Amino acid sequence: MNTICFQKMDGTTVEIDKSDIKKQLSGEIIEPSSQNYDQARALWNGMINKLPSLIVRVSTEQDVVNAVNFARIHGILLAVKSGGHNIAGKALVDGGLVVDFNAMTDVKVNHEQLTVKVSPGATLADLDKATQQFDLVVPTGINSTTGIAGLTLGGGFGWTTRKFGLTIDSLRSAKLVIASGELLEVNATQHSDLFWAIRGGSSNFGVVTEFEFNLHKAGPEVLAGMVVHPFADVKHVLTQYQTAINNSPDELTCWVVMRKAPPLPFLPEEWHGKEVLVLAMCYTGDIAEGQDATAEIRNIGQPIAEAIGPMPFVNWQAAFDPLLTEGARNYWKSHDISKINDDVISQIENAVQTLPSDECEIFLAHLSGAMTKVAPQETPWLNRETHFTMNVHTRWQDPKDDELCRQWARQLHANLTPHSMGSIYVNFIPDDDENCMAEAYGANYARLKSIKQQFDPANLFRINHNIVP
Repeated sequence: MNTICFQKMDGTTVEIDKSDIKKQLSGEIIEPSSQNYDQARALWNGMINKLPSLIVRVSTEQDVVNAVNFARIHGILLAVKSGGHNIAGKALVDGGLVVDFNAMTDVKVNHEQLTVKVSPGATLADLDKATQQFDLVVPTGINSTTGIAGLTLGGGFGWTTRKFGLTIDSLRSAKLVIASGELLEVNATQHSDLFWAIRGGSSNFGVVTEFEFNLHKAGPEVLAGMVVHPFADVKHVLTQYQTAINNSPDELTCWVVMRKAPPLPFLPEEWHGKEVLVLAMCYTGDIAEGQDATAEIRNIGQPIAEAIGPMPFVNWQAAFDPLLTEGARNYWKSHDISKINDDVISQIENAVQTLPSDECEIFLAHLSGAMTKVAPQETPWLNRETHFTMNVHTRWQDPKDDELCRQWARQLHANLTPHSMGSIYVNFIPDDDENCMAEAYGANYARLKSIKQQFDPANLFRINHNIVP
């Protein structure tokens, strides 16, 4: 065939001649008949199976401009793929055009100015590798294969958030192609409304072609690792944990993971596959001071095993990668909660006793410190108060288990709703929770809608956690 059929934003279809496509688009053109089509459309979440009509693998800003113009002129659906980690599969769209940043992975560190420019196809591993050559970091997430673009546009939190803030708190500027096809540089003084919106407003406002971040001194080693407890001790451990972290410095981050134990090399074999509670911690600062700062947490209860010590920061950033490999089926449900009270513990205890697969887990991320020092209206990110972000991470392999696993996550989420702070992290929203944007952004939602109306009134950028203009 000499034409390609595209889905349009109005629900109809349009046939476009391939020769016209090649004239209007630049970059590597990947269509369904291309040998690398399936590789190009692969996503981290194996539940998502979408069939774009065309993928353009861009390598320059002009390629991006051309793609945005093409989608707007023809009125076709447009998606943007960076790392492909979005839980809801927003990096792809059936029958539409996908802008793929796989070839744009540059990371340029200015260690004298303490800044770094990052292309949108770079992963967190790419960024850490470049910045740690100078013992510098950008606060990012916990899975090194995640793309920097999606993480940043949703807010971004991880092991260094308590010390340095959210990822968006270190964003200095960005270049993005807006719906009109213009390439804009945005920062605190230039197109400041757009700059405000992209710091947590997802990909609603344009296609970012470059991020510039402030850098922070950290590494090359951190004190990090895990303490593993029997899950039977969950009430005692969580109660003591909550007391301990209230006394901890901002350099220390400690999260809770509850699941069936993977075959960790330091864990006695008889505990492999048994329900455990893991205290995973990272101290970003002097190693000797970290030994003192982690002592109270490490002395909780009677752990099965402990593996904590100095290690390269880049290694800790990738420590959970083996549990988060691409291709498994994943479904998430999330709450922000202010306190781990007895009912929260009881609900979690019941849920862990009925895990629908060996790969499912519940984690509690303790967030406070530097992120609370930014006012809620300074970025779209709603909840700056000290809290825990709980993610019910349901993960399995067999499609036959889809409903079982999703229902387990939904039930625990519903049981914990009375304890929710009323906010939710936009990057944790699954594909069946599309009507919670007001919950995600709260008092900032009206301003986001206004900026969306100004810069994208036709909602060209709709394949995301969408803010409808």
